[in-house]
Amino acid sequence: MWRYYRNDMTLAPGSGRYEVAQRRGLPARIIDRPDVSTDDRAASRETVVENDIAWRIHTMVDFMFGKPVRILSTARDEATRDAVERTLDAILEASGGVALLQEMALLGHVYGHVDLVLRLDQHALLDAAGADPWSIAQRIAIEPVEPTRGVPIVSDADWRRLDGYIIHAEPARRPGEPRRGPLVDWIESWRRSRREPAPTPGVTEVFDGATRWLYLDGRPVETEPLRLLAGRVPVVHVQNVAQPFRYEGLSEVEPLIPLQDELNTRLSDRASRVTLQSFKMYLVKGMEGVDRVGVGPGQIWSTDNPDASVQAFGGDGSNPSEEAHIKEVRDALDKTSGVPPLATGVVQGRVGNLSSANALKITLVGLLAKTERKRVTYGRGLAEICRMILTALDTAGVLETDPRDRAVRLEWPDPLPTDVQEETLAAKRKVELGVPQSRVLDELGYQPTDPGIT
Repeated sequence: MWRYYRNDMTLAPGSGRYEVAQRRGLPARIIDRPDVSTDDRAASRETVVENDIAWRIHTMVDFMFGKPVRILSTARDEATRDAVERTLDAILEASGGVALLQEMALLGHVYGHVDLVLRLDQHALLDAAGADPWSIAQRIAIEPVEPTRGVPIVSDADWRRLDGYIIHAEPARRPGEPRRGPLVDWIESWRRSRREPAPTPGVTEVFDGATRWLYLDGRPVETEPLRLLAGRVPVVHVQNVAQPFRYEGLSEVEPLIPLQDELNTRLSDRASRVTLQSFKMYLVKGMEGVDRVGVGPGQIWSTDNPDASVQAFGGDGSNPSEEAHIKEVRDALDKTSGVPPLATGVVQGRVGNLSSANALKITLVGLLAKTERKRVTYGRGLAEICRMILTALDTAGVLETDPRDRAVRLEWPDPLPTDVQEETLAAKRKVELGVPQSRVLDELGYQPTDPGIT
């Protein structure tokens, strides 16, 4: 599904030509090219691949995490809330910030789910008591794992609970290219020190609630007890769209593949028809010497033969059924994905006499509803990873919190453009209702230390 979403180019075996991934979805009558030496029509076959999936996925990700998400602590004490928020904000920013959230959303939209691994420098954290939030953040990292590399070990009693997790990675290299890179060099030096043969390099990590094991080429090289997570596997699972009784979530790419194949097929058929019919041809009967006279503007043919005739045919005529079918396939892509072209700024029709904000919400109601639905699953995953971080910090003695004070609340931004005047009036009303001025300024994108802010 990743290759179909990316529509990446690869070198076709034995042909010396590059092909895009979605070309494989075209029928055999289009992609099976006959021998050019025996069929003069081979060169006229046209293939058209229009990737209507990628821009829809990118739009969904933009609506999910196009703006920063604010993480608010629900701790009972104000000082604890402030310390938790500053620490979590520093850790999230050190792990990538909005880029991390967008990577997580992109993987989830393509594969249907994504896993977040919490990596802790346990020895450094045990010595970090009293450190500032940014120093703490250098000892903690949140890493998204591509589903093709992660293997969950799901509990037999509850499909929502993990008994373990495996991450496997192989150094990427092209066929025939020598192995190189820091990871491979380290593997090779370790192997030479042990005087062992050189099998296919591979790094495997195995987690359970108590220990992390590291394997190189199938041989254990490191064991680390996980002392800060209270017996939990350091992995948080996030489904793109919830799927009951399944570990995997629902992908946004999978239901679009057959429609994308149909669209590419019809576009290729239309391109072939246009190529064959775009030139007007003439059938001349009973006229001598026509083969020696060219066809062009102002050219006149004359003959004394009363039975002579010139019949014109060809040319790209109207084909309403073909255009209607392509339009219906595009409409089906819009309905299946919930992402109309309007979401990217392409206005194809009237939006009515409503105000701009209301008109946008009505025309994008499907995409907005799907975004709200996915905020539940992604928000739950972010809240769970935050709770796991606070548990580790409390165990290490860096930031002591009660288990009841480790919950967080996410404040999601409005994905649609907002009016500055309305936003300012809403901020003023919040201050009048007693919301702290620092929080209101932060929502507006200002800091209390900015010049002119009082």
